[in-house]
Amino acid sequence: MCFVTTNMSVTDPIINKVAQKAIVTLDLADLFPKQEAIVVIDLKDYLFKGLILREADFREQVKNTDWSAYQDKYVVIHSSVDAIVPVWAYMVLSAELTPYAKDIANASPDHAVDIFMYRAIEKINAEDYAGQRVVIKGCGDRQIDSAAFVYITNKLAPTARAIMYGEPCSMVPVYKKSL
Repeated sequence: MCFVTTNMSVTDPIINKVAQKAIVTLDLADLFPKQEAIVVIDLKDYLFKGLILREADFREQVKNTDWSAYQDKYVVIHSSVDAIVPVWAYMVLSAELTPYAKDIANASPDHAVDIFMYRAIEKINAEDYAGQRVVIKGCGDRQIDSAAFVYITNKLAPTARAIMYGEPCSMVPVYKKSL
C-alpha cells in the first residue's frame, strides 16, 4: 500500500499556476473559413461545349449573373476540366466578385482553403502579441498543415515574449525571447 502525504490542508485552495501565467492562446483553426462560406466557381460552366471559352458568350453570362449571391463568401475560381482558359477570364470574374466576396482565390478548392488561412494569418497584427506568452493550439478537429505553424511562428517571433505549441496545460516551448 502506498500513501502520499502533502503539507496542504483540506481547506487550502487549489491554485491553477497555468492560468496565472497570462498565456494567450491562438487557435489556427479559427482562421479557416467555415465550409458553408466557401463557394466554388468552376470555369467549365462558362466554356462552349466544355472546351473553349468564347468571349462574347462568357461576357454575356458574366453580365447576367447575380453577384450579390457571393456576398461575404470565400470564392474559389478554378477549372475542373483540361481546357485553355485565358488569364483575363479569371480577372473578369475577380473584378465582378470583388465588391461582394470576402476573399477570392484562384486555386483548387482544397488548396484555396490554405490560401485563405495564410491571408488571415497575414492580417494578424504581431504587435498585439508584443511581450506576450503565446501558445499556438496544436490539436483539434481540423488538420492544419505544418507550414501554417511555421508561418505564424515567423510572424510572431519578433514581438512575442515566448511561443509554445500545444495546450496551456501541456505546452512544448518553441521560442523564448532573449532578455
